[in-house]
Amino acid sequence: MTVTALDSKTALIIVDLQKGIISHPGVHPMTEIVQNAAALAGAFRHHDLPVVLVNVAGTAPGRTEQALSQGPRAADWADLVPELNRQAQDHGVTKRTWGAFRNTDLEDYLKGQGVTQIVVAGVATSIGVESTARQAYELGFNVTLAVDAMTDRNAEAHANSVAYIFPRLGETGTTREIVDLLEKRGA
Repeated sequence: MTVTALDSKTALIIVDLQKGIISHPGVHPMTEIVQNAAALAGAFRHHDLPVVLVNVAGTAPGRTEQALSQGPRAADWADLVPELNRQAQDHGVTKRTWGAFRNTDLEDYLKGQGVTQIVVAGVATSIGVESTARQAYELGFNVTLAVDAMTDRNAEAHANSVAYIFPRLGETGTTREIVDLLEKRGA
């Protein structure tokens, strides 16, 4: 279902748009994903709504069948991309698991701001974005997913999240549709 409404207190969460991750190819051009996420951030700031910028700086403990790259990382690997134009009022979250809520202050921050809905964008669609959306849904937030402001390294995983998982967690929409709803609210 395309996005129908935004609550009066909606926050934007941008997941893992950081230098070390966007350097990898995605199903969609990273420049477009970053551009759309930056447009969302600008619109949310314009309407004095919370913007949360999430980066990942590690992994959860435990064995996996898929080897994770543990080689040396550049010093700026976890730095957010400059196109997001981080502002002093933006809330930063550094995570060490797939979702942005686990072992972070994100839930407390959002509830302290009176937020009832979140819009999620970023990478990877089937990992950080989906996990954050699932956690938000489980915590009782209304969830919207900005489908043209996210991508994945795997086309099938991206398509599965967008077609089958996201409609069960909330509503989906494009950057333009979300910005238009913000503008209508502000009019």
